[in-house]
Amino acid sequence: MVMLMSSISSFSLLPLNPNPSTTAAVVGNSPAVLHKVDCSTDYQFRIVSGHRIRQVPVRNSNRTAEFTSSSDSVTDLESAASVVRKFYAGINRRDLDSVEELIAENCVYEDLVFPQPLVGRKAILDFFKKFTDSVGSDLQFVIDDISKEDSSAVGVTWHLEWRGRPFPFSKGCSFYRLEVVNGQRKILYGRDSVEPVVKPGETALVAIRGVAWLLQKFPQLADRL
Repeated sequence: MVMLMSSISSFSLLPLNPNPSTTAAVVGNSPAVLHKVDCSTDYQFRIVSGHRIRQVPVRNSNRTAEFTSSSDSVTDLESAASVVRKFYAGINRRDLDSVEELIAENCVYEDLVFPQPLVGRKAILDFFKKFTDSVGSDLQFVIDDISKEDSSAVGVTWHLEWRGRPFPFSKGCSFYRLEVVNGQRKILYGRDSVEPVVKPGETALVAIRGVAWLLQKFPQLADRL
């Protein structure tokens, strides 16, 4: 069974090896609908949009093809990892205009150094403007590792470098959730967790144990957390 997701463009499903027992499906100028077509042979998808035609072969019956398109063009969405890489690259260049188009209007960004999250694109850009103005152009983000498997969520580990040398207490990890807005993948949520300057070690376990003991004895205190 091949599943075809159509939007406004014209789609046609044609057999590569014609077989009298199979039928072709043609969809044109209809709202987004899920169409299922029985396949006993190889098929190709022919996408007609304006003057552009794309053909994508589908070799097996147990395959799914999904296309996001409009009446003017066929849109190939950029990967979530690529969007996040562009986000860091824009900050490194101090090019906040390029960063702006990667952030959703209603984005929420949490930096765990601060008590409250940043809400909205403008607040986030204002924060990064203050950050870049305060650290100069020599301090750069360097991505150590980034996840690539998920189309809507990305994890990143990174550190800062000053003129190519590791900056102290600058290791961090971040999480981003993205959504498709007007045919472009944008950052909807972000969270940064940065290496602390003071590292309490096992003292942190003592503190956690103390708080857990207090909550067990006085559970009503949990309402004040």
